[in-house]
Amino acid sequence: MSAPGTPYPPSGRPADSGWPPRDDHPDHADDPHTTRARRLWPVLAAAAVVGVAVGFALVFVLGGDGAGGRRSTAQGSSSSAPAPTGTTESAATASPSPSAPQPPEGYDVREDDEGFRIAVPERWARSTAPSTYGIAVVNYRSPDRSHRIQVYQVAEQSPDASFELYLSAETRKPNGFEKLSLRNMDEGDFTGSRLEYLADTIRGEPEVGTWHVLDERFVAADGRIYAVAVYGPDTDGRADELELLTTALSWFCPPGTSCDAAPSEG
Repeated sequence: MSAPGTPYPPSGRPADSGWPPRDDHPDHADDPHTTRARRLWPVLAAAAVVGVAVGFALVFVLGGDGAGGRRSTAQGSSSSAPAPTGTTESAATASPSPSAPQPPEGYDVREDDEGFRIAVPERWARSTAPSTYGIAVVNYRSPDRSHRIQVYQVAEQSPDASFELYLSAETRKPNGFEKLSLRNMDEGDFTGSRLEYLADTIRGEPEVGTWHVLDERFVAADGRIYAVAVYGPDTDGRADELELLTTALSWFCPPGTSCDAAPSEG
């Protein structure tokens, strides 16, 4: 997601390039050297025009790459044009400034008070709840409270161990809990698992019918395990929860960690 850089190189000659010569010093109006110089200007100017015309003729006759091809304008200007007087860098060596990566349209990148970075939809409200382990539980909710992104830290030794405990009989589930899938997401250096399920009710959330939930637990760049869970009504399809989850995860950076400015792929 990169934006175009600044125009390169700028067109036109600097305003104070010194050409054509100007006699704008009134103190020298009657100087004989100045008068003689004025008389010579038409001759010199005519000679210069002839010289330029001959030079262009030679370029068109002799120019090229020896095989009938045409050299690019950029190559010609970078190899032969001198840098303007007074500049520290020639236009040929200047490079456009890259723009900072941006989240998808409609999303904001949040530097959360708990120290992590994440991308969430614009105008979503933030709240927190106490946690018995690690950072506070952070919730981002849509204005109508029908969707939620939840972030918290996991106490178990691995994502698989955490889900094993959650799915066990000793852990209480939401009313109407129905497991749809549990996927291992390990790939390359990434370690994580994703649980997808339905529920009739979610504590503290409004009645929307059946809830669709995607809960991913993973090892982050700081070596700790976090969870990002997304909640939404099942009646409007399941693609929106998947988009919320993948966007949030692609921009996630744990507390106290320096991450790449650009989001991870996938």
